[in-house]
Amino acid sequence: MSNQINLLLRRSLVAVNRKSTFFLIAFSLITGWQSVKAVTPSNAPPSLTNLLVQIDTAATKGDIKTVMQYYSPNFTHGDGLTRPNMEKALASLWQRYPKLRYTTQLQSWKTQGNVTIAETVTQISGLPSTNSQNLALNTTIRSRQRISGSQIIQQDILSERTQITSGAKPPQIDIKLPQQVKVGQQYTFDAIVQEPLSEDYLLGAALEEPVKPEKYLNPTPVNLELLSAGGLFKVGTAPATPGSQWVSAVIMRGDGTTMVTQRVQIVK
Repeated sequence: MSNQINLLLRRSLVAVNRKSTFFLIAFSLITGWQSVKAVTPSNAPPSLTNLLVQIDTAATKGDIKTVMQYYSPNFTHGDGLTRPNMEKALASLWQRYPKLRYTTQLQSWKTQGNVTIAETVTQISGLPSTNSQNLALNTTIRSRQRISGSQIIQQDILSERTQITSGAKPPQIDIKLPQQVKVGQQYTFDAIVQEPLSEDYLLGAALEEPVKPEKYLNPTPVNLELLSAGGLFKVGTAPATPGSQWVSAVIMRGDGTTMVTQRVQIVK
């Protein structure tokens, strides 16, 4: 009976974690600039570096009003997010993860008329409050931003990968998944637990879903099942139309759970 209760609790935690993950992914594209000054090319305009530092400072303080001032009223996102639902995502994220740390490397920048285009790689790590079952997260995101004046007018995610762990001893997982596949193509998805199983049982689930704005705010429930091997081993089929998908693996063993979500680009 205790195992059944623990499983129900874990399922609830997975759904909450997934929601936080998607919020974090959306949020990181505009705030992951903490180390940008140290790695910006020497010829980058000061107005760009100063803007990024200002955004990072406001976001680290959880100052939603100031952060939203850096969004254009006509802000667009490659995933279909708008300025209003981005604000909702940020507010919810900061309630669940009050401490976030960002380290971003500016990969390239250029100008097109009055618009600056900056491509970055952001490493994000953060811990929520102490009563949240030792939740920890790590995210790597490659993104491209279009900036006009002091406001972000467009964002696109080029690649992303997020890991959320909970419990005293979350399993260490090695993920094998392509970042890009062709429409209709089959691909393999492996999530292998690195430690010996001993007498532990593994519970897990794999999830594939299209990247849509409503998914940021309404996460898909995940039901864990007993695994007969040391991980998840799945074969997926890409959709018939180009776009982006989130592919996730959730694995629980003993006193810990690990969830990894990666974006897969579907191309012609």
